[in-house]
Amino acid sequence: MPLHAKIPGVSANHGPSGLQTTSATHESAFLKACRREPVPHTPVWFMRQAGRSLPEYLKVREGIAMLDSCMMPELVAEITLQPVRRHKVDAAIYFSDIVVPLKAIGIDLDIKPGIGPVIAEPVRTRADLARLRDLTPEDVSYVTEAIGILTAELGATPLIGFAGAPFTLASYLVEGGPSRNHERTKAMMYGDPELWADLLDRLSEITSAFLKVQIEAGASAVQLFDSWVGALAPADYRRSVLPASAKVFDAVAGYGVPRIHFGVGTGELLGLMGEAGADVVGVDWRVPMDEGARRVGPGKALQGNLDPAVLFAPTATVEEKAREVLDAAAGLEGHIFNLGHGVMPTTDADALTRLVEYVHEQTAH
Repeated sequence: MPLHAKIPGVSANHGPSGLQTTSATHESAFLKACRREPVPHTPVWFMRQAGRSLPEYLKVREGIAMLDSCMMPELVAEITLQPVRRHKVDAAIYFSDIVVPLKAIGIDLDIKPGIGPVIAEPVRTRADLARLRDLTPEDVSYVTEAIGILTAELGATPLIGFAGAPFTLASYLVEGGPSRNHERTKAMMYGDPELWADLLDRLSEITSAFLKVQIEAGASAVQLFDSWVGALAPADYRRSVLPASAKVFDAVAGYGVPRIHFGVGTGELLGLMGEAGADVVGVDWRVPMDEGARRVGPGKALQGNLDPAVLFAPTATVEEKAREVLDAAAGLEGHIFNLGHGVMPTTDADALTRLVEYVHEQTAH
């Protein structure tokens, strides 16, 4: 099937795109919470809410490779909209993958089922940096098209754009794929700090360009995913990672959209992640929200942080654990309810719907 083929049953109603956020979207509970303003209820969305936990997702993705699906605007729009229709979440997140901008600039990679992104020729030397060219809007025209469709369909529901953070992208590029210990990544970071700094700087420019495309097409907020950065000690993060992440957040600051920063296993890094410049810091399930707020410091909204595994427990247990999250977040200036990581593929979709209803009911003013 061609990359831009129309998908049966998927709307191809192309709407206008652009930076103009509607007043209804601007007043959404999600964006208000990001700005630390009073909200009518605690807003809810889930990382990986669009994906394998939904039977309708499996149906439209059938027979289509992951990276191909990310380049088909009508399909991207349909998948992005599915959890909004089903769960009534307060925000949609653009359906894509963190390696899409790398693929777009010509890096030979594929997403292998059950493994993840695999890089054909890892980046290990200074000569390899030449392969990391600038990303242009034309490289990802399908993103602009998909967001145009989405902003027309979503109405008052905000759309979150996203990208992988420089450290996590670097780890994939250096290791050649997912890694448990990140030994090659750390070897470069410690052993050739100048090459490492140049690699992260290049990736910060590519990431910034990718986020700008999404914002200019109509995304109301953006999230930077640093999935693997929890592997680092705070001193290494400050010296070798924070400058590149800060460069990304600074590059999109002028757009005025909320910027969210999330990593896994980052309890020891929360204060530094707050320093990087985001407006909202995501907290995984290992740190209670009130302690997360203490570590991040004032002036930031927080996002999180129910353990995704809790959703496999009985409904009463899910509600009890969700209540604990809400209680721990009760004193925060701004709180967006989310999981502490992504929705697991075998999660019961109805459990997510019930959780959204519960949070909305418990926090309605």
